Amino acid sequence: MTDGIIVVDKPSGMTSHDVVAIIRRKIRQKRVGHAGTLDPLATGVLVILVGKSTCLFDKFVGFDKAYGATLKLGVKTRSADIQGEVLLERPFDAITQAMVLASFKKFTGLIEQVPPMVSAVKHKGERLYKLARQGITVERPSRQVRVDKLDLLEFAPPLVKLYLACSKGTYVRQVAEDVGEDLGCGACITEIRRTQVGPFTINEAIKLDDVNETHIHPWHPPA
Repeated sequence: MTDGIIVVDKPSGMTSHDVVAIIRRKIRQKRVGHAGTLDPLATGVLVILVGKSTCLFDKFVGFDKAYGATLKLGVKTRSADIQGEVLLERPFDAITQAMVLASFKKFTGLIEQVPPMVSAVKHKGERLYKLARQGITVERPSRQVRVDKLDLLEFAPPLVKLYLACSKGTYVRQVAEDVGEDLGCGACITEIRRTQVGPFTINEAIKLDDVNETHIHPWHPPA
């Protein structure tokens, strides 16, 4: 049995557990896990742990992350992404690039963020996303997260492309929804691509279809 990690470029439309199941078959090993969930909508860096390296999961929890994402102005959904039930639609014609930049500044640095209902956070022992599937919404306490960069990459209303570098526990979809509320028109995420997890970047990520045993490499946490 080979121990180590594989940095995978997760495709859209499947869960992180789906990726793990596929890699188990590809490398013919049962002891495979992942270090940090990506939503089905999201693509990008997913660190896969193989063999004894599955014990290193806790070493990945504190890593900072980076994302490229696109939000859509004027639409608020139950899940804060484009795949969710539309709750309301508002005009966005009055929103300018300067307004978006000003809003981004408000959500940079140490901020308080309420986890979205579609998340793995637990409420009385139940994952929020499971409650959300039942149409249940509960009060969630806010938590402090750190946003190091929230940069505007492209302004083409209703779409706004952004780059986000942040601490663990930061929800990109919630940043988008909060920006939408601040602008007064609502917003939701249409795509998310994780470009970095700690020292692992999208440039070294292997396409899922191409993964094989040769892509497993050792990794030891920094002292």
